[in-house]
Amino acid sequence: MSMPVTRRTTLQAAGAAALAGAAAGVLGAGRAGAGEQTADGNTVVTYPIPSGVATNAAFTVKVRPVGGTWETLGVYLAKLPLIDPLTGRNQAQNSSMAYFDFSGTVEVEVTFVRGGVEKARIRPDSYGITHELVGSTVHFTLNRPRNVVVQVNDEIFNCLHLLTNPIETERPAEDDPNVIYFGPGVHTHPDHTLKVASGQTVYLAGGAVLTSNVVFDGVENARLIGHGVIQNAAGGSIDVVNSENIHVNGITVLNSRYSTRIAESNNVSFMNLRSFTHLGWGDGIDVYCAENVTIDGCFLRNSDDCIAIYAHRWEFYGDVRNITVKNCTLWADVAHPINMAVHGNDDPANHEVLENLNFENIDILDHREPQVIAQGCLAINAGDGNLVRDVRFDDTRVEDFRWGHLIHMQVSFNPKWNQVAGRGIENVYIKDLTYNGTNAETSLLIGLDADHLVKDVTFENLVINGRVIRDSGGKPAWYLASDGVPMFVNDHVQSLRFLTTEEAAAL
Repeated sequence: MSMPVTRRTTLQAAGAAALAGAAAGVLGAGRAGAGEQTADGNTVVTYPIPSGVATNAAFTVKVRPVGGTWETLGVYLAKLPLIDPLTGRNQAQNSSMAYFDFSGTVEVEVTFVRGGVEKARIRPDSYGITHELVGSTVHFTLNRPRNVVVQVNDEIFNCLHLLTNPIETERPAEDDPNVIYFGPGVHTHPDHTLKVASGQTVYLAGGAVLTSNVVFDGVENARLIGHGVIQNAAGGSIDVVNSENIHVNGITVLNSRYSTRIAESNNVSFMNLRSFTHLGWGDGIDVYCAENVTIDGCFLRNSDDCIAIYAHRWEFYGDVRNITVKNCTLWADVAHPINMAVHGNDDPANHEVLENLNFENIDILDHREPQVIAQGCLAINAGDGNLVRDVRFDDTRVEDFRWGHLIHMQVSFNPKWNQVAGRGIENVYIKDLTYNGTNAETSLLIGLDADHLVKDVTFENLVINGRVIRDSGGKPAWYLASDGVPMFVNDHVQSLRFLTTEEAAAL
């Protein structure tokens, strides 16, 4: 259904327009897939699932352009993790994923095959997508490309992840010597590894499934584009290492060992990446020692951190700066939706800095983590000599999650992860953060000692269940503003402020 124009919808529309423009700019003529265009310009393109790829029959999904003919989508099997907090055992759960391309307005029908649907929900909640429930069928419309989760009866795992793309108006020529072209079907590269050269474009068409890791190592001006799927149970999906000017757009990572790494690289953009993992340490997008990275319009549901930003680890060394994450939806079945700074260089002569880290227009759908030290929807754990500074969050919406807390900032010395303590966290600005729910445990802001501080942290318009948390009032005089989160703040946190929007504007 249509939505009123708000800052949220304007940002989302801008993101969709950017994705469509990027697709048009990097592809050549033609279009893969089957579909329909109505007289008023509403268009749907669908792609069959290749033979041999696992599917899930829990849902039937139909889509049509308004006024057009219904088409049935193939539904992929997506594996997701459920961790037993007593044993640590990972119990893989079956879920569902389907995708299509469209322009204009489309109608969607999702039927839960088992029946007995008492209620349904289309997430993120901030999209405001209304629906009609008739029997076991959920009916709704979409008027722009979005990635949504259709839940029935509050099912966490047995739900449908419906991914949508703008129409591809062009695509590269198959015989272009600078193009590695994968059409519909299953494709396996030797050793499950595809190494991309400088200047090359890898095109993964809708309906294609690549069972290999796409590796950009020591290259520049290269791309991975298209609306296909990477499914590499043997290892990773996308690695960008020691490379520059790399662009990834429209790919879905499904049931791979891990998803994506960006390391010691510069000028990297990931747009409209979708990622589903279920095995241990199955992060979504990890950034190590990189600069000028943009992550835009991504949907990440992962078996560890969705977004992790680190300095030194393994063979990677160097500072991290100018990272932008925007217009993304995050669901962490294990660990953090957003985590940063745990790992770094413990050599005092080579300590590293993570700076200018920006997050804008983020929906967090879930967070489930039994380990207190690994909790936090927004987590900054500065360890291994790292200094974290100039971090900003704008417009973050957190839905009620299963287990954890909203915010965790700590200068850490955890022998499980660190060789030495972090140096500090400073200049963090969090604006328009909202949480609606009852499951969040006490948030933590913890400096290590007088020489390893958390300082200059400002919350502007922090809203917890409709209440603005502020220093200036709305609480008993003897309470701390942080009690309203609730949040524990230790003695090694300096210059912590909770402001209203009006108070911030007056500064």
